Amino acid sequence: MAQDAAANRLTARQVIERIQKHVGVPWRSQTVDTFKAGDPDTPVTGVATTMMATYDVLQRAAAAGDNLIITHEPTFYGHLDETADLAKENDAVLSAKQAFIAEHHLVVWRFHDHWHARTPDGIQTGMIRALGWEKFRNPSDDHLFVIPETTLDQLASSIKQRLGIRTLRVVGDPAMRVTKLALNPGYPGFPSERHMLQRDDVEVLVMGEGLEWETIEYGADAAAEGKHKALVILGHIPSEQAGMEDCARWLKGFVNEVPVEFIATAEPFWPAK
Repeated sequence: MAQDAAANRLTARQVIERIQKHVGVPWRSQTVDTFKAGDPDTPVTGVATTMMATYDVLQRAAAAGDNLIITHEPTFYGHLDETADLAKENDAVLSAKQAFIAEHHLVVWRFHDHWHARTPDGIQTGMIRALGWEKFRNPSDDHLFVIPETTLDQLASSIKQRLGIRTLRVVGDPAMRVTKLALNPGYPGFPSERHMLQRDDVEVLVMGEGLEWETIEYGADAAAEGKHKALVILGHIPSEQAGMEDCARWLKGFVNEVPVEFIATAEPFWPAK
């Protein structure tokens, strides 16, 4: 009887099939949105969405009874989650993470490309909601905003408080008066970030992360040259996290056999005193 009950339970593979059906964009043949660990035919006891399937997140998911973890970013330290080199080195960090996943019968699946490809972008929508910027966005471009005039320092402090960021960083004059913003979460790369800063309708680029000799230096040079430009650097996890919280709400619309919850990924950095 127990085997029959298990056979009739929703599996991880079936949850993903529902996501593919409801996401609203054609499923790509080349994508990172694939299973990263575990058996896809495992019956699901609970679903956890998260920004990154860190060891800490996996521990909290297992403790909550969630055995399907839907992560936005990689689990094994590279965009494609390739582990061959680490395995050859008998890497202890990788081994411990894989052992925990196996011991607790977890299944990890990545949801990146298609969540971004939705209209509107699932990550961008969640971040705009979390920042409270819905009424300030450009109706034709949800990366652009015009807010009531404030200083760069006040803007950064407001963002830090709303998103609960410990280590937010800022480039530019704290007293600069600003109204025109762009929001580029995650890591879109230097060309995308540079092109945002080049625009006349962008004074402050609110970004996830960038290489310090690319976007950060470019922004610092612009400020030093007297241009009305600044950067607010959130960090990758805080810049996209709310989008995966929205993902949990979305999933509840068509996955109701098991609990669905959002587990926040802890910001890895802390400020020294």
